[in-house]
This record gives sequence, structure tokens and C-alpha cells, in this order.
Amino acid sequence: MRHTTITGWGKCVPPAVLSNADIEGLTDTSDEWITTRTGIKERRISHVETSDMAAVAAQRALAAAGRDPGEVDLVLVATCTPDDLIPSVACKVQEKIGAWNAGVLDVNAACSGFIYGLSIADQMVRAGGMERVLLIGAEKLHTWMDFTDRSTAVLFGDGAGAVVIEAADRPGGLLAFELGGDGSLGGILCVPWSGTRGDVVRSAGEKSAVRMDGPEVFKRAVVTMGGAAERVIARAGLSLEDVDLLIPHQANVRIIDATARRLGLPPEKVFVNIASYGNTSAATIPIAITEAIEEERIRPGTTLVFAAFGGGLTWAAAVFRWGDRVVPIARSAAELPPGEKTAVELLQPNVEWFGSGIDAG
Repeated sequence: MRHTTITGWGKCVPPAVLSNADIEGLTDTSDEWITTRTGIKERRISHVETSDMAAVAAQRALAAAGRDPGEVDLVLVATCTPDDLIPSVACKVQEKIGAWNAGVLDVNAACSGFIYGLSIADQMVRAGGMERVLLIGAEKLHTWMDFTDRSTAVLFGDGAGAVVIEAADRPGGLLAFELGGDGSLGGILCVPWSGTRGDVVRSAGEKSAVRMDGPEVFKRAVVTMGGAAERVIARAGLSLEDVDLLIPHQANVRIIDATARRLGLPPEKVFVNIASYGNTSAATIPIAITEAIEEERIRPGTTLVFAAFGGGLTWAAAVFRWGDRVVPIARSAAELPPGEKTAVELLQPNVEWFGSGIDAG
């Protein structure tokens, strides 16, 4: 029987840091308010496009796997913030890294996108149609931030993470997964007027930005993430005691804590890095995987549970058993171009567009 494994991993976070103190100058909030309600202390703001971050993370993942871009059969990018609608981010990454033998595909399940992509990659490889998939989660969310709305503006950041998924003979890899959605509730977390219907509403002065019903999102996130995680653990024939590490989508530390309590997992079995990056949507889990390996919290044979909830509404969970290797075969020299602006300066177009009147200087 054919199985899968992750052979490479990498992340890319832009250099410009937006602290809570910086946000205090952009909207009506405070470090104490942000920290106690979200667990976020800072986030990254990108001076380049989504595909640029994705390409750097991809090259780092390929180096860790000891693979050449020409060996990739599919570039699969999970994102809800593409550079353009056409061409896809995957097309741009293919060109940037030289993966000329690969098919290209974007998937948009918002914050659940990486797990959706993981299930697609796993099934493609297990079916025998492909040997190797480069899976990337990448987002440039700050472009949709309205700094007159503190309930959303404090949450999101930019970044990318990537993994290489390959065929394996030994049992392991993705043991079980669940993908879910409820389109009837899409309005509680969305970016309205950002697609084809935007031309109509923009003429009436409407402006596209992330809009969220915070209390409703919190309630549904805890229920769906925890429930889906319980079901995939059972589907894999495991118990909660078998779980070595939960890597949840990094949306809000209170959601993470509530999900962990529902599963009965102690803090040492839950990976949290939201304080440093905020919510990077589809990028949170692959960034967390990379950091968990660096911190030696993922070891050979580690049983991982991923869980996520996002706009759409979407949710997803998966059980993944790590393979034998946690040491990169090589390291890539790929880097983003230097940035000349501070995070606050990079946000000035948002500030001006939404008319907050704050001086970013």
C-alpha cells in the first residue's frame, strides 16, 4: 500500500514587525486589550507579494527535502490573498522557483486552506498519479485590514510556510482527515465586495475589508475545531492519549486554549506561536510545523493533530504521523529582497483608504 510523508519544510516571514504599540497609533486599542483578548504581541507586514513569500518558503522546504524544483509534480498553494485572480499564486511560484514539470493549483478555504491542501496532496500521491507535491500556505492579509475596525485590524499578519509531501512505503503520513463547510454562515467572517460584485458596490462608496462577527466566530470555531479533531482521532483508530502535539490554526489564543481544554490536552501538547505572528490564515500551520521542528517538539514518529476554522465558513482537521527525519538535508539561501519601509509605513495606504486620519509618520 502506498503512503505519504513530509520530507521538507520551510517558512518565510517578512522583516517588518508591527507591534501592539504600533497599532495603538492606528486604531482605538491598547497592548493590554489586544494581548488579553487574542494573545498577539506582534505580527509581520509584507513589502512583497504573496507569491514572493510563497516562493522563498518553497525553496527552503525543497532544500530541506533535498529535492530540485524540477522533481515537483504539483505546486499547490493555499491562500485567500492571491497577488492577482489570474494567474494563480501557484503559477507565479512555479515561475519563480523553476518548477517547470509541475502542475499548478490554488485552493481557497481561508484559514482552513492548508489542511484542505494537505488532504488533496496526500490523496494525489496515494492514488499514484504523483510522487511529490509542494504544498504552500501563504497570505498577505494586511491588504484587507480596516484600521477603523479594531476587532479585526489587530488580528492578522503576513507570512508563508511550505512542506514537501512525497510517496512512502512505510505506514504513516496522513492517517485521517475531515473537511467541512457551511456557506449559509459565510457572512460572519468574510471580505465582502472583493470579487466580481465589487464593481457595483464600489460605485456606492463601499470598501472591501475583512468583516467579522467576533462572538459568533469564537463560538463556532471552538465547536467545529474541537469536534473535528475528536472525530479524526477516532477515525485514525487512536485515542487522545496517543496525540503527541496539537498544532491548531493560530487564530486567537482563547480559541486555542478552549479547543485544547475540550480535547483534554495539557499546554505541553499544544503548539502556540500566535504572539509573534498573529493570524496568518492558511500560513499558520506550516509556519508552526517548521518552528515545532526547530524547537524539537516534532520528532521521528510524532503523532500530530491539525485543526483549523476559517471564513466560508470552513473547518478542517487531520491526524498526521511524522516520518523518520527531522533534520534538513540542506538549507536554501533564498531570501526576500530587503525592505525599506517600516510596518506602519507599509500600512499607510490602508489608513488613507479607510480614512482614519492617522499620520503614519
